Amino acid sequence: MATKTHPKGKDNPRGLKDIPFALPEATPAQKRRAKRLADALQEHYPDAYCELTHSNPHELLIATILSAQSTDAGVNKATPELFKAFKTPQAYASASPEQIEPYIKTIGLYRSKAKSIHEAMTRVVEQYDGEVPSTMEDLLTLRGVARKTANVVLGNAFDINMGFVVDTHVQRLAWRFGITDDPNTNTAIIEKKLMSIFPRSLWSRLGHQFVFHGRYACTARPNCKHDHPICIKFGVNCDKALPPKSAKRKRK
Repeated sequence: MATKTHPKGKDNPRGLKDIPFALPEATPAQKRRAKRLADALQEHYPDAYCELTHSNPHELLIATILSAQSTDAGVNKATPELFKAFKTPQAYASASPEQIEPYIKTIGLYRSKAKSIHEAMTRVVEQYDGEVPSTMEDLLTLRGVARKTANVVLGNAFDINMGFVVDTHVQRLAWRFGITDDPNTNTAIIEKKLMSIFPRSLWSRLGHQFVFHGRYACTARPNCKHDHPICIKFGVNCDKALPPKSAKRKRK
């Protein structure tokens, strides 16, 4: 079965008409601030990249499925032997989930993920001639694939910007940078907000840069490890920018 493709790289000439949902309106001020943030991230993380080890689209798809509720480092420890044992989508489809499990036992939810990998690769073989599809619509038909996984594959394997990857780092930074109003905002709303304020051509690149900043500077701990210039300038909901707790108590 032939797969549909989208123009690669910069903004699709159709604008955002191929995005299957409405985006919130962004004010000129929000877009100007977003541009300054994008410029700062580019200055500090010009070489940010997907840290999941892979050499082709199906390896990236599998690594991303495995990364759910797991660390990239943990996935990268398991995948070399997995990729050596199963070199093609056909190899996974011909195996059983039980044959895949021993290679990923160190990763959380490995039994469920083995089933997802087997079913996803079986569909890739049967419906897409053994080639990972390059559209959001088709990727979402694969077991274990939601928008986050599909965005990772599209952006890194095909250079297609169909959305913004939102993981735990991006979710945290969206709040700390004041892009969202609530630290518990769900990922779907965060993705739409990020898509509305940043140019489409930057979505994939910025996803990596957000992750690098969240992983190596603005960590999940209550207090950031470093007085990072980006945190100081844009961290409106960061502990470094908020008033001391004693000041809050006095105001109350």
